[in-house]
Amino acid sequence: MKERLVCPVCKTAGSLLDVVDLNKSCEEQRGKYLPLTGVAVYYGLCNHCGFCWAPELHQWPLSRFEEDIYNADYGVVDPDYLQIRPTSNAEVLRSIFPVFPPTLRHLDYGGGNGLLSRQLSAAGWHSKSYDPFVDKQTDIASLGQFELITAFEVFEHVPDVWALMSDLSSLLAQDGLVLFSTLLSDGNIHPNQRLSWWYASPRNGHISLFSRNALTLLAQSKQFNFGSFNSGFHALYTTVPPWASHLIRVG
Repeated sequence: MKERLVCPVCKTAGSLLDVVDLNKSCEEQRGKYLPLTGVAVYYGLCNHCGFCWAPELHQWPLSRFEEDIYNADYGVVDPDYLQIRPTSNAEVLRSIFPVFPPTLRHLDYGGGNGLLSRQLSAAGWHSKSYDPFVDKQTDIASLGQFELITAFEVFEHVPDVWALMSDLSSLLAQDGLVLFSTLLSDGNIHPNQRLSWWYASPRNGHISLFSRNALTLLAQSKQFNFGSFNSGFHALYTTVPPWASHLIRVG
């Protein structure tokens, strides 16, 4: 890989950081290692905002992801994907909003098989699921707008971060709220050091790794405020809606 690297977030110069095998997966933190494929996946690091990404995979067509990443074996590297994670996240949302106003619309962006949304709908929420990989035939403009958008473990999978932000901006109702999860890379990725962080796993589709600075810049591009509850759970908003004032306090 000899081409000049330009950061997808801030458009400044980046440099190659490290290379890992395509089969590096998040399950390695649990002691499960897949056989090497011999396919090299390079990661670059922005020298300005700290965004870390896999340049070649950012150029893959959807069909390549379906063939090599989100295939029938994906459950081996992400066993919580189908049921455990969406069920847990639905419980988290119900605990955060024990009385979610029935007049509000919720969208689970990147919702996979839609289980989280179905569970919330069963609890009385006006909830819908949309996943760019699953709902390929859906025109995003037909979805309307939503007061609450969630995106659990989505950001790190996205090859076009600007398209993601445009989607969220167009889907979010005025004074709405986006809640999303992705682990911050701060303290986990360093220039001139090997990329040993478990979250940097191409077999899981983790091809975009965000520093706090990178997420702040993306938020500002759409006039969003950005804040974090912890290193893995975050929010985007312009004005905190009254129904979320217990969750986000400003001033």
